Amino acid sequence: MNILVTGANGQLGTHMRLLAPQSNHRWLFTDVEELDITAREAVENYVKEHEVRMIVNCAAYTNVDRAESDESTALRINAEAVGYMAEAMKKVDGWLVHFSTDYVFGGNKNNRPCTEEETPNPTGAYGRTKLAGEKASEVCHRLIFRTSWLYSEYGKNFLLTMLNLTATKPELKVVFDQVGTPTYAGDLAKAVFTIIENDEYASHEGIFNYANEGVCSWFDFTKEIARQTGHITCRVLPCHSNEYPSPVERPAYSVLDKTKFKETFHQEIPYWVDGLERCLANIKK
Repeated sequence: MNILVTGANGQLGTHMRLLAPQSNHRWLFTDVEELDITAREAVENYVKEHEVRMIVNCAAYTNVDRAESDESTALRINAEAVGYMAEAMKKVDGWLVHFSTDYVFGGNKNNRPCTEEETPNPTGAYGRTKLAGEKASEVCHRLIFRTSWLYSEYGKNFLLTMLNLTATKPELKVVFDQVGTPTYAGDLAKAVFTIIENDEYASHEGIFNYANEGVCSWFDFTKEIARQTGHITCRVLPCHSNEYPSPVERPAYSVLDKTKFKETFHQEIPYWVDGLERCLANIKK
């Protein structure tokens, strides 16, 4: 089977590229330079020319704050492009694997992990456009994985920012009143890759939550980053979210319930601290 990975230079796409040599399938990798996913005809032509039967869409507009002032661009990438890919897969009876976010639940005042059945209630443009992308994918066979707090060795993300700040600043304030689960992109990519390689997708269409196990605040995450890297000269202090004003209301508690994923695919999900340790080890290499 020919599998197209879009957004191949991003966090998830890079990890899919690293896994591809182990596959029985033929993997094709594109980013915006090779394929403009916001152009319907370009997507259809690529699928036809390369006989693509599955698209793993790792492309996304992920700047949560900027999306508030540029929702049209976020919508084009996070929703309209997803619809074009879904339509292309429908024409060939193919599959779309797509990634969504805990931000679709941003307005829900939870004190328990969110299940897939909970009614979405996004508070900002990013969450709205990602939810629109989920709906746009409904026309074809699909697997959607909602995840949270994604980071990796690659690109721009919270981990890489905190690595730099804890190494260079004497003191750092980080919010403690937003709780979720940091998710290592390498773990998510491996989980999805395994499902594809084992042909498990064919009988398990739908939406699944996937994040690393456990919960923490951004403050806790930063403290663990500093501890594992030995950046002990930086004093990391907790602060409230209102000390760092944002144009969007961020979820205070956005932990995802992974029961459905574990019972369906029988995969063990790594603890977030262990995922961080493996990611940092790769960075050191």
